[in-house]
Amino acid sequence: MRALDTAATGMAAMDLQVQVIAGNIANMTTTGFKSQRAEFQDLLYEHVQRIGAQASEQGNILPVGIELGSGVKTVGTPRLMTQGSLQQTGNTLDVAIQGDGWFKIQMPDGTYSYTRDGSFQQDATGRIVTAEGYVAQPTITIPTNASGLTINNQGQVSVTLPGSTTSTILGQFTITRFSNNAGLQANGDNLFTATPASGTPTDTLAGTDGAGTLQQGYLEQSNVEAVSEISNLIAAQRAYEMNSKVITAADEMLQTTSQLMK
Repeated sequence: MRALDTAATGMAAMDLQVQVIAGNIANMTTTGFKSQRAEFQDLLYEHVQRIGAQASEQGNILPVGIELGSGVKTVGTPRLMTQGSLQQTGNTLDVAIQGDGWFKIQMPDGTYSYTRDGSFQQDATGRIVTAEGYVAQPTITIPTNASGLTINNQGQVSVTLPGSTTSTILGQFTITRFSNNAGLQANGDNLFTATPASGTPTDTLAGTDGAGTLQQGYLEQSNVEAVSEISNLIAAQRAYEMNSKVITAADEMLQTTSQLMK
């Protein structure tokens, strides 16, 4: 019976939906996390009687037809790139992006990744790095005897050196933009890499060419909305149960048919 296979695709789709929701809820407090959603499409149809076919020799046209669907398929789990709220931390090396753009990070193999997580640290040489020790780009090194570290809205990093009453500029954070942020590939550790779908990365200064501005002493929170996720979870659970009931009903109908044929 076709209904068994059709309902099975529905159960598989809802199982994936729950996995996506679980990932979102698990990262509700992850800095800079962007939530995902599952998107589905219906599968191919069997056209038992095509719409618009000739119904008789007199040329009557069928206004409706008989189409039997074969279920549902998952077509993607795109990320929602909406802005997360900014939380003040007071840490001078915490930096949040208000608006569009990504921090550029150099990986150990020389390639680049991108992140919205601005919870930076200093390594043993004074370079500004991520929590995993990956170097933020462009490389900025803070002298050990420096004080009064400031990062302005355009990403300019300044400190006060001993014997000086004026600030010394150490470097400048840049912001990387993509034509399609949802096309970035997530790799864990709050890092993403560019793909053909994301478009070519473009480095620019914060606050220019559509790039966001930087906020020192703040971190961007996850954009997961708890109420929406719980609502989606309940809907997915109910849909899964209904698909399982279809399988149960179809199985009972097959048993009845088998008994009648004995």
